[in-house]
Amino acid sequence: MNQLSILAQAAGESTQVGNPLVNIAIFLAFVGVTLVIVLRASKNNKTAADYYAGGRSFSGTQNGTAIAGDYLSAASFLGIVGAIAIQGYDGFLYSIGFLVAWLVALLLVAELLRNTGKFTMADVLSFRLKQRPVRIAAAISTLAVCVFYLLAQMAGAGALVSLLLGIDEKFGQSLVIVIVGALMILYVLVGGMKGTTWVQIIKACLLIAGALIMTVWTLALFGFNFSELLGKAAEVAGNPEILNPGMKYGVSETSKLDFISLALALVLGTAGLPHVLMRFYTVPTAKEARKSVVWAIWLIGAFYLFTLVLGFGAGALIGPERIKAAPGGVNSAAPLLAYELGGTVLLGLISAVAFATILAVVAGLTITAAASFAHDVYASVIAKGKSTPEKEMKVARRTVLVIGVFAIAGGIGAQGQNVAFLVALAFAVAASANLPTILYSLFWKGFKTRGAVWSMYGGLGSALLLIIISPVFSGSETSMIPSIDMSIFPLANPGIVSIPLAFFLGWLGSVTDRGTEDPAKQAEMEVRSLTGVGAEKAVDH
Repeated sequence: MNQLSILAQAAGESTQVGNPLVNIAIFLAFVGVTLVIVLRASKNNKTAADYYAGGRSFSGTQNGTAIAGDYLSAASFLGIVGAIAIQGYDGFLYSIGFLVAWLVALLLVAELLRNTGKFTMADVLSFRLKQRPVRIAAAISTLAVCVFYLLAQMAGAGALVSLLLGIDEKFGQSLVIVIVGALMILYVLVGGMKGTTWVQIIKACLLIAGALIMTVWTLALFGFNFSELLGKAAEVAGNPEILNPGMKYGVSETSKLDFISLALALVLGTAGLPHVLMRFYTVPTAKEARKSVVWAIWLIGAFYLFTLVLGFGAGALIGPERIKAAPGGVNSAAPLLAYELGGTVLLGLISAVAFATILAVVAGLTITAAASFAHDVYASVIAKGKSTPEKEMKVARRTVLVIGVFAIAGGIGAQGQNVAFLVALAFAVAASANLPTILYSLFWKGFKTRGAVWSMYGGLGSALLLIIISPVFSGSETSMIPSIDMSIFPLANPGIVSIPLAFFLGWLGSVTDRGTEDPAKQAEMEVRSLTGVGAEKAVDH
C-alpha cells in the first residue's frame, strides 16, 4: 500500500494531501517575496507607459520569460497533466495546440504589432479606421476574453486549495478564490505592468524548474525508459487505448469535428489573446519583440514536453480512478504526483508554484482588461482624447477593482470545471473576435471600419452564443448548469463555426462599406508595421 493511501486512511474523513501548514507556509513565503518585488517596481510607475508597458524597459529574454509565465497558466500545469493522465494521447493534443500557436504569433503578429501599436490591441485596429466604433468593439472583445481566462484561473485556484487543505465544501473553496482575487488586485494596483512582469519572470523560472525536477524524477523511477512508463500507465488504467489517438476525440463523427474545432481555436487563439499581445509593447524595439517570442517558444516547448511525462507519470503512479476521486478532480493529477514523488515538501513547493502561476496570470489578465477600458474606452471614446495620463491611470486602477470582483464571482461559479477546457473556450473567443480583425488590419488595404466592427462583434457574439447552446453550458453531468438542457449545438468548442464566420463578416463588411479610409494613414501603417519607423520608443528616466 503506498504512502498516499496510508495517509488517506489515517486521516479518516479528511481528503487533504500533505501537511496544510507546510503548504501554506511555502505559499506565504512566495507571496511575501513577490510583494516586495512588486513594491520596489512600483516606485518607477510615473507615466502611463510605465504602468501599461513597464516603460518599454524589458529585454527580449526577460520579456520572453514573462510571456512564458503569462502563457503557462493553471490550464497548462493542472489541466493538461490531468487530461493526459485520464485521456492519454488525446489529452496531449492540448499541449501540441498551445505550442504550435506560437508560430502563428511569431510569423504574423509579434513584430508588426510592436511597430504599430502603443499600449493595446485597439491601438493597432483603430490606426487607420474610425476610432470610436473600433475601439469600443476591441475593448468589449478584450474584456470578454480576459473574463473567460480569469474564470479558468480562479477555478484552478479553488481545485488546488481544496486538495491541499482538504476543503471539500464549496464555501471553503469560495473563500480561497476570494483571497486569490484580493491578492491579484493588490499586485496590479501597486505594481502595474512592471511589477506584474517581474512576478511572471520569477514564476516561469520556478514552474519550469519544478516541472523539470518532477520529469527527471518520474523517468528515473522507470530507468529513464519512456516506453516502460507508457506501458505502466496503460496497465494501471486497464486500457491500452490510452496510448492511441481517439479515446476522447475519435469516438464519433461529432467528437472528431470537436477536435478540429479545438485545434483551430488553440492554434489561432494565441495570436488574438489580448494579454499576450500587450506583452509585445514592453520591449524597446521590434527586434526585441521577435526575440521575446523565440525565447517564449523554447521555454513553452520544453514545458509541454515535460507535461507528456508528468501526465503519463500521474497515470502510472496514481491511476485515473484515484485522480478523479480527489477533491480537485482532473486538476489534482500534478499535485498528487508531486506528493507521490517527494512527499509533503515537494507537494508544498509544486503547489506554491501552481498558486504563483494562477496569481501571475490573473494579474496579467487584469492589467490588460483595465488598460483596454481606461485607454480605449475612457481616454479615446468618453474623454474624446482630452484625458491626461494621470486620469487614465486612475480609471485603470478603478477598473482593476471591478474586474477583480467579477473574476471572484465567476471563479466561484466555475468550480469543478477542467481548467484546460475553460481556457480552450477563451482561445476560441480570442480567435473569433480578435485574430481576423488583426490580420485584416495588418495585411489587407481594403479593410474598412464596418468590416472591423462586424468581424469583432460577429466573432464574439457567435462564439458566446454557440457556447451557451452547447453541452458545455447545459444538458450533461459535466456542464456548468447540469440541471437544465439548452444544448442544440453538438460541439463543445465553437471555433469551427465562429472563426470562419468572423473572417467572412470582416470581408463582407469591408466590401459593403462605402466610406473611404485615409490613404495616407494606410500607407503610414504599412511602412510603420514593416520597418518600425515612427514606432513607440522606450521611455527614458
